[in-house]
Amino acid sequence: MAKASETKVGNILRYNGELVTVTEFIHRTPGKGGAFYLGKFRNIKTGKIVEARLGTDEQVEICRVETNDFQYLYEEGDYFVVMDNTSFDQFNVAKALFGPSAKFLKEGMNVIVSMEGEEPIMAQAPNFVELEITYAEPAVKGDTSSGAQKYATTEIGVEIKVPLFVHQGDKVKVDTRTGEYVERVK
Repeated sequence: MAKASETKVGNILRYNGELVTVTEFIHRTPGKGGAFYLGKFRNIKTGKIVEARLGTDEQVEICRVETNDFQYLYEEGDYFVVMDNTSFDQFNVAKALFGPSAKFLKEGMNVIVSMEGEEPIMAQAPNFVELEITYAEPAVKGDTSSGAQKYATTEIGVEIKVPLFVHQGDKVKVDTRTGEYVERVK
C-alpha cells in the first residue's frame, strides 16, 4: 500500500477491486478545505474511464506488473499459448487481451505481455507484421482511376485491402492496429 501522493501517471492500481492504469493525476489545493488529488483511471479489462477524488494521505494499492517479450506458439480455444523467451515457461493468454490485432498473429512471432503475478492483464501484438498474399484477384489495366484497391487473402487467412499492383506470392506489410496495408516488402 502507498499514499495517493506517491501515485504517478502510468502506474497500475487496484481501485475498487479492478485493475486500472493512471492516465491523469492532478493535485488540487482549494482555498477552503484540505488538498486532494483528482485522478482519471482507465480500467484495463473494459477500457472505461473512471474519475476519482483521493485525499493526500489516502491509501492506494500500486500493483507490481512485469512486461516481457513472449513468443506466440499456437491457438487453443479462446486462448493463445505463449512462451517466455528466457525461462521457456508457457502461459495461456486470452485472445480478448490482444483486441483486434489478434487475427494477425503468426506462429513464432514475438508479442508483449504484461503480467501481475501469474495472471496476464495486458497483451500487445507487434505494430506491423509481414504477410504473404496467397490469393489476389487479377486487376485489369484501366479499371479505375488512382488509388484503387482490391481484396487479397493472406497466408493466415485474413482478408485485407491492397493496391491493384499487389499479386499472389507478394509479401506485404500490414498495420496490426488498423488492419491496413502499409507497403510491399521485397
